[in-house]
Amino acid sequence: MDLTGKRVLVTAGAAGIGRAIAERFAGFGAEVLVSDLDPAAVRDAEGAGLRAEVSDAADEAAVEALVDAAERRLGGLDVLVNNAGVAGPTGPVEALDGAAWARTFEVNVHSQFYCVKHALRLLRAGTEPAIVNLSSAAGRLGMAGRSAYSASKWAVVGFTRTLAIELGPEGIRANAICPGAVDGPRIQAVIDAKARMLDAPREQIEALYRDQSSMRRMVTAGDIADMAAFLAGPMARSINGQAMAVDGNTEKLY
Repeated sequence: MDLTGKRVLVTAGAAGIGRAIAERFAGFGAEVLVSDLDPAAVRDAEGAGLRAEVSDAADEAAVEALVDAAERRLGGLDVLVNNAGVAGPTGPVEALDGAAWARTFEVNVHSQFYCVKHALRLLRAGTEPAIVNLSSAAGRLGMAGRSAYSASKWAVVGFTRTLAIELGPEGIRANAICPGAVDGPRIQAVIDAKARMLDAPREQIEALYRDQSSMRRMVTAGDIADMAAFLAGPMARSINGQAMAVDGNTEKLY
């Protein structure tokens, strides 16, 4: 895998899954700019040698400024990775807060729209340009107690497939990644919330999340990074409009 010369923007890329994606691209020779809402995470990413900008992907004006920064710092753009996302509220639908529901869509869906809208002028001038959107296994399956998150991730898949149709004739590919349960702080917080909602032992809920994959384990941030790099690279030149599951074969979500 050689991505030398690729200019890549990764949103929410200073920590977690986004950081793993950014480091994977950099390891394959790409020039990478990450954005993050957390200034401390941005400083840490810069300390590790990544270009980084503080930016809120759910704020259109901030995204427009971020794309300008990508043009300035990378000289253009070949790959956009829309990674920004939140877990959203946990609970039965009648108990969910409307503001929390709306915020889930602002971050998980609207941010991707803003980034694509403003990055297209750079991608159109790029080399074999590609868009990689982060969805979820919840974007192809239902998920009790997580209706806001699941609905937002289904929206990402619809957005991605529409982008593939619209932009394919211009040579711009768009694909989505649907991770299963990714081991890390975010999924551990979700497990805590689900255990409270069900009034069940935390260990029991954690086992459900682990065992929902037929491989009986959670996936890693590195697994997602590998797929992102593949989808953006030359070996995926004919893959377009797809929602690629990286979930160890998950058929039911808890």
